[in-house]
Amino acid sequence: MSQHDRHLERRARDLYLRASRDVDPTTAGRLRAARRTALASPRESLARRLVLPAGAFAMIALAALMVWQPAGSPPAPTGMTEHVVDTEPNDLPPDADSADPALYQDLQFYSWLAYNDTRTSRP
Repeated sequence: MSQHDRHLERRARDLYLRASRDVDPTTAGRLRAARRTALASPRESLARRLVLPAGAFAMIALAALMVWQPAGSPPAPTGMTEHVVDTEPNDLPPDADSADPALYQDLQFYSWLAYNDTRTSRP
């Protein structure tokens, strides 16, 4: 603590003691009663005591729901859903699950066809 801080503390204490001596007895009595009342009943309302724990529980539950993901397969399609067929031509091969198994029986033929198609299409 520096010399300036000690001087400031001493001066503040002197001002407090002088001001407390100059307070009339009625005001001093009211101040003491208010102080006793404030110190004697630090009760908080029931709502205030429950808000913090309830809020913390809600945040933990929300975080758990955001992190937890059920480990399971997606729901099976019902009879009311229609099977959508992709008719757009694209350069990607079809998925093994959705492709016709007959396409995979003669892969060498398709490879030969693709190779010859590129050779004959050149000018």
